[in-house]
Amino acid sequence: MKFVDRGHRSIGGTGAARSGQFRTLLLVSSLGLALGIAGCSAPTSSFPASTTDGTGPSNPNPDPNAKRSTIFGEGGITLFDAGGSSNAPQGPSIGVNSFLWRASLDTISFMPLASADPFGGVIITDWYSAPASPNERFKLTVYILASTLRADAVKVSIFRQTRPDAGSAWADTPPEVQMTTQIENAILTRARQLRSAAVEAQQNNSN
Repeated sequence: MKFVDRGHRSIGGTGAARSGQFRTLLLVSSLGLALGIAGCSAPTSSFPASTTDGTGPSNPNPDPNAKRSTIFGEGGITLFDAGGSSNAPQGPSIGVNSFLWRASLDTISFMPLASADPFGGVIITDWYSAPASPNERFKLTVYILASTLRADAVKVSIFRQTRPDAGSAWADTPPEVQMTTQIENAILTRARQLRSAAVEAQQNNSN
């Protein structure tokens, strides 16, 4: 199965635009480091329990059009692989694709987790500031939209806030457009790695 790269925008410009792109690269580099560490270890991600009691921060801007898979929907009881083969490895019985779920947790593992609902397929982080950029912070919501592993089955919403200095209040600021694409592509790449590892493990066990 081929994943279609959603495209990366070129990085250029001057002045404030270049400064914003540099801050974006700081976050993406943190993401890349987390992916590198995860790629060197066995895929043993845990599956946090659903937090529906309101104890964690709520999504400040939920996507009303996001399709939510549930345990009663298509593929909700048993997770299936990307190719649809009955002999392919399958994940735990949660509401969305297990590889995308684990890949999402791995990809954003450098950010504090606010809540994770494996049946609704929604992961929400708390605010995160890169050490080199303490006056800028990000919060992510990851939607997993299907029980199959495909390129359009993951959607990321990014929330960004900035402040002039440590004594000032945070203010909402639009994130750089390419960040969403980069994080979605990173999740898809990690999911493909996890599935390949599962297929290889199954083949080794059958020999």
